Amino acid sequence: MARNVVVIGAQWGDEGKGKVVDILSSDAELIVRFQGGNNAGHTLVVDGEKTVLHHIPSGILHPGKLCAIGPGVVIDPEVILREIDALKARRLLADDRDLRLSGSAHVIMPWHRALDLAREESRGGARIGTTGRGIGPCYEDKAARSGIRLADLLDRDVLREKIARSLPEKNVLLAKLYGKEALRAEEILDSHLAYGERLRGYVDDIPRMLGRMEKEARSILFEGAQGALLDVDHGTYPYVTSSSTVAGGACAGAGIGPTRIDTVVGITKAYATRVGAGPFPTELHDEVGRRLQQVGQEFGSTTGRPRRCGWIDAVALRYAVRVSGIDGFVLNKLDVLSGVHPVKIAVAYRLAGEKVFEFPTSVKALEACEPVYEEMEGWSEDVRKARKMSQLPAAARRYLDRIQELTDTEILMVSVGPGREETIRIKNPFD
Repeated sequence: MARNVVVIGAQWGDEGKGKVVDILSSDAELIVRFQGGNNAGHTLVVDGEKTVLHHIPSGILHPGKLCAIGPGVVIDPEVILREIDALKARRLLADDRDLRLSGSAHVIMPWHRALDLAREESRGGARIGTTGRGIGPCYEDKAARSGIRLADLLDRDVLREKIARSLPEKNVLLAKLYGKEALRAEEILDSHLAYGERLRGYVDDIPRMLGRMEKEARSILFEGAQGALLDVDHGTYPYVTSSSTVAGGACAGAGIGPTRIDTVVGITKAYATRVGAGPFPTELHDEVGRRLQQVGQEFGSTTGRPRRCGWIDAVALRYAVRVSGIDGFVLNKLDVLSGVHPVKIAVAYRLAGEKVFEFPTSVKALEACEPVYEEMEGWSEDVRKARKMSQLPAAARRYLDRIQELTDTEILMVSVGPGREETIRIKNPFD
């Protein structure tokens, strides 16, 4: 039995990882988020009730499950406290011991958000498409060894010193370079000490917890944010996020050795989407693209921004399989393709007159790529009641089979609707 499973996005994020983690949490004893910040938005529908989580792992909807945020995550204390309050208002997170936060996780400070927004505004037409949540600037300070960690919010003297060291430089940038209002050190100190007091009971040593549970052969589920094509090293740079979104990021971001990972699950939609700027070879600017956006409700759960929509891209999926070692896919939103005739899969690209089958590492090359499509018969039937592969229309089964063939990767689960129960479970990655 696989004990430790990593769930990552295999496209440009927004693939529906939250629902998958929610389902797989029933087989895990610990669910760990390992990278990103509150730029992630996991939307879950359980018993008809919708929940959007930005920091806290999706497993929190299962009473009694232990959920943790690893040192590789950047935390906005104000946002995570709102999430905690919202969960408690719904009588979830009844026991505070069920949520553990790494004291080593870096904190998104007010200057990070201010700089993020100011920079994006200054770029004009060359915007990257950041959410403006301060995630990138926070990771910058982490790499520059000038960041503030969650544990620092628990010590007035340490926090005062770190704010005094960082804020003057940030205020010069905000005021002199971007023409924005300078921030006040005392206000930030007081508010963040108050956040620290409220979060104190949740702070823990996550790598040590992982080591203990590993020794006890307990099952652990690692939850990623964004997707492989937004990885800071392996994605469509610079149109990427600021952390390692591939499966290997789970080891560094949670604090567990790579030999302890048993299975990697990649999440993909039945089509493709992307938020923000950057190349997207299979993007559709026609009625089909608009239909996918409306029927699939493709609007960001964090920002509300409309997502760009297109056909599924087997070239990009093969790349994600390679850089993350994906053992199997979960394919979401198959129901959105019902009524689309025909359906298409990008099987290669055409670049400078030649057919290429590998995902280019150059953004300039990727922007010049034209997709080579394989056209398949669509289906009109409503698939949302299907709970077995045999209950799907023959055309839908052929579509899924072809994706498996083109990526040389099996499909473990198919989502046919937003609800937890609207799922075809073929193989459990924990088995």
